[in-house]
Amino acid sequence: MPADSQWNFPTTIWFGNGRLRELPLACAERGLRRPLLVTDEGLAGLPMVQRALGMLQAEGYKATLYGAVQGNPTGAQVEAGVVVYRESGCDGVIAIGGGSALDAGKAIALLCGQARPLWDFEDEGDNWQRAKPDDIAPVIAIPTTAGTGSEVGRAAVILDEQTQRKKILFHPSMLPGLVISDPELTVGLPASLTAWTGIDAFVHALEAYLAPGFHPLAEGIAVEAMRLVQQFLPRAVADGGDLEARGQMLAAASMGATAFQKGLGSIHALSHVVGGLYNTHHGLTNAVVLPYGVYLNAPVIEEKLDYLCRVLALQDRGANGFVDFLQRFCADLGIPPDLSALELDDSRAAEIGLLALQDPSAAGNPRTLDATQYTALFRAALAGDYRLLDAVR
Repeated sequence: MPADSQWNFPTTIWFGNGRLRELPLACAERGLRRPLLVTDEGLAGLPMVQRALGMLQAEGYKATLYGAVQGNPTGAQVEAGVVVYRESGCDGVIAIGGGSALDAGKAIALLCGQARPLWDFEDEGDNWQRAKPDDIAPVIAIPTTAGTGSEVGRAAVILDEQTQRKKILFHPSMLPGLVISDPELTVGLPASLTAWTGIDAFVHALEAYLAPGFHPLAEGIAVEAMRLVQQFLPRAVADGGDLEARGQMLAAASMGATAFQKGLGSIHALSHVVGGLYNTHHGLTNAVVLPYGVYLNAPVIEEKLDYLCRVLALQDRGANGFVDFLQRFCADLGIPPDLSALELDDSRAAEIGLLALQDPSAAGNPRTLDATQYTALFRAALAGDYRLLDAVR
């Protein structure tokens, strides 16, 4: 694995084993003395979080823990975190955990100094200009999964409980000012979650690569991220203590999220809706939908997929070869072949199609889809039957 390193793209990243020990120094560099440490329910009582709090306290920092974030963070959880932030007199956020904790932490940092309600900052039009940028709190991000790449993102995905829709909050100043990327923090992640989050990183990179528009920087990063996932995710799943694989996957996750400023697509559009309605794990939902989404888009992405087949040294080429690779890759990682394994049914299929069409990620799909096609995509992924897509391709 690469030695400890530090780079500044797209933000300052401290990478290396054991670098959580530098958290007090990170706070000093970002000017935090009374940070709010935001994490999820599963991590709040675990040694890594308690260790982080202990290190801060030993160095004279007055840290407050907010550990009420759930797997699909909600607006209510963000607002509750803002109350804790204000009442504790905090001056910044340390977000530690998977994508849910990082997204919630960034959303709390956005909202804590604003007078407007949360959903006024949904990523539509120029809503982001409603925020007072000087009142957005600084964020230090510490990922404990290699998937969402939220540590290098300027947005947060939060569930609106009233509409059961996942909404994206955006502001350029939501980008964490410093990231501690410590592979040791991901060692305890179970094999299943390692696979789910790792495929999420792959989907980010793939959809960014396939999104329309000219952005060669994002495409180059996306292609290398997919190569890293192909090479190192099976190793990380097979041996959770493989620090080289863990480190490379952390890099791939950050790369995927850096690349998807170019756009996402139909896989995320559908997964956001399914996750909002059924509270499914985002990475797992993406992983199941992945080959079906590629199959549906195949008529317009054949050339780009053929190039990926060459980069990934696949024996079979073109769209069919790439879909076959995705099926084998996901199956070998224990990903179920269809959404029925997530205990879903088709009772809301038409509604899901309409909502997916309205999701912001749909705008980045390489071809324009309608609600009927999104409904077909859901039903095909639910049944595990690609033939259900042939009529709408």
